[in-house]
Amino acid sequence: MPEITYTHVIELSHPIHARIPLWPGDPPVETRQLARVASEGFALRAFSMGEHSGTHLNAPAHFFPRGQSADATPPERLVLPAVVIDIRLQAALDPDFVFSLRDAFAWEEQNGPIPPGCLAILFTGWQERWDDPAAFLNRGEDGRLHFPGFGLDAARLLLDERRVAGLGSDAHGVEPGADEAFSVNRYALARGALVLENLANLERLPARGATLAIGLLRLEGATGAPAAVLGFVP
Repeated sequence: MPEITYTHVIELSHPIHARIPLWPGDPPVETRQLARVASEGFALRAFSMGEHSGTHLNAPAHFFPRGQSADATPPERLVLPAVVIDIRLQAALDPDFVFSLRDAFAWEEQNGPIPPGCLAILFTGWQERWDDPAAFLNRGEDGRLHFPGFGLDAARLLLDERRVAGLGSDAHGVEPGADEAFSVNRYALARGALVLENLANLERLPARGATLAIGLLRLEGATGAPAAVLGFVP
């Protein structure tokens, strides 16, 4: 069995509360107090939220009626190495920045080949906007959301040629917000790849060498699921 050697552990998920950014049309995060220590002798709350809110994993069932649900994701697929691609500079200059095939080759020239079996994470810097939902979603006058993401050509390279296990981002989508066809999500999920969105604390991960452990809420038949993601840094 492979071993994980690490010096510290990083929390890569955002806390869940009623004020987190929500995709337009998604249900609110709600909690209800059902019992209190003062009256019942114990405390208990109920909560509800959308399957694709907060830090979460998308499953093939999100777009494909016969696709695998999130709860059917094999546990051995949820522990994997991470590659972090820092595009904060480009994203700061252009919120619609598309990470292209050329950008992928340029990253590899500096950092070495992207290894098979990893989660390729786009570090856009959008995590810094998390506490300001309007800035995080960045809806323009055109009605579209404006945040950076993988271009389809780069996604094809990563998934088909580099054989990565999945794609991730600290934004609310792995493709740019203006891509209303969700082209990268569809391409990745059609191939059974992992898709993780709304990651946090990516500045604390190295470009390569960390290992991720993805904990899922095993909601039966879910099209996606909130995720507790830990990064083990060597």
